Amino acid sequence: MTQAGQPERPERPERPERPGRSDWTRVRTPGLLLDLPVADDAGDLFTLHADPAVWTHFPGGVHTDPATGAAMVEQSVRQFAERGLGYWSVRVRAAGRGDTVVGRVGCCVPEDAPWWNLYYRLSPRVQGHGYAREAGQAALVAAHDVDPDRPVMAFLLEHNTASRRTAEAIGLRLVWRGPDLGNPDPGAVRLVYLDRIPSAEIAAEIDRRFTPRS
Repeated sequence: MTQAGQPERPERPERPERPGRSDWTRVRTPGLLLDLPVADDAGDLFTLHADPAVWTHFPGGVHTDPATGAAMVEQSVRQFAERGLGYWSVRVRAAGRGDTVVGRVGCCVPEDAPWWNLYYRLSPRVQGHGYAREAGQAALVAAHDVDPDRPVMAFLLEHNTASRRTAEAIGLRLVWRGPDLGNPDPGAVRLVYLDRIPSAEIAAEIDRRFTPRS
């Protein structure tokens, strides 16, 4: 697999407000409310992930079981309890829209990986306002606060140009490119972004996890 070139880092937007050092269960950015999910969020989270419009680049990802909403809430609660950070429920701060969950964004440590996984998924009705960048930047700042020695990773499909723009806008750099392991589309290409130049150990783990083996 090829090691990709490193794009120039853009300027970062301002740091989000937070209530106290290393307390990341509740974050406020200029346009968004980012909160530890609660049970009442389960329905909105399922609706978001069941919408084919948020899976146009990977149709097989559409959720069909309503129970996954509660599972996502439980997952986030566990992430914050174990690591001090996880995936938030995202709401828009604008008047009249603050009660509906319109996204799921944040960082978690997947399967004891040596990195944070940055995840961002927003409802199509709030896309186009820079909210993915805003929430992604908050997640990056939080990850650097909680465990600055752990790299932050975003992995995505090459044809998902909006996701690529978000990763690059918050300062992540392309470090790996290759076939997308397990994707039913044999032509699909996976991109891996990090917030830093990978160490030899991280590069080897990326290769182990993402490079298809014959």
